[in-house]
Amino acid sequence: MFYAEIVDAVEKLKKRYHEDDPFKLCGAMGIKLIFQSLGTAPDAIKGFILKSKRIIAITINCDLPLVIQKIIVAHELGHAVLHKNSGVFAFHEVSLFDNSSRYEKDANLFAAEYLLEDDRVLETLNADNTFFSAAAALYVPMELLDFKFRVMKWKGYKLVEPPISARSNFLRDMEVPENADDHIC
Repeated sequence: MFYAEIVDAVEKLKKRYHEDDPFKLCGAMGIKLIFQSLGTAPDAIKGFILKSKRIIAITINCDLPLVIQKIIVAHELGHAVLHKNSGVFAFHEVSLFDNSSRYEKDANLFAAEYLLEDDRVLETLNADNTFFSAAAALYVPMELLDFKFRVMKWKGYKLVEPPISARSNFLRDMEVPENADDHIC
């Protein structure tokens, strides 16, 4: 998928639903959210999307901090919107398909574009923040900020190269702080 398609998909959703919160957007789109306790172990499932007939459900690990749940929901929304005709709708975390990393990359780009406004990213960076402190100030993992940088560079913004190059499966491998107590379970 091309950057233009991802940016266009996010713009259309925001224009149609006037919603910046991925939890509320799911409700507006008729996507069921299921909060399930799945643990905080490094290999715990963070979330997944299933589609049966015309019903789409996103299951979220409610043991995760809310800020991470929000990113997972946006990522899964990316799959719902961008890959609706691909057949990749069940446990995409397990690499069953050759294109899974491409689909994961698309969903990460979608989440970054949906959650991070260009102006806010630039404002945070212009406040003399490093890449890492900007990610912290924006309450996102540094890998998600790297994906946002990719989109912003495609849009024509002149940004320095980030000090990392995030993998498409960073959400799967992300460690969750053990003292996170702001979750929904």
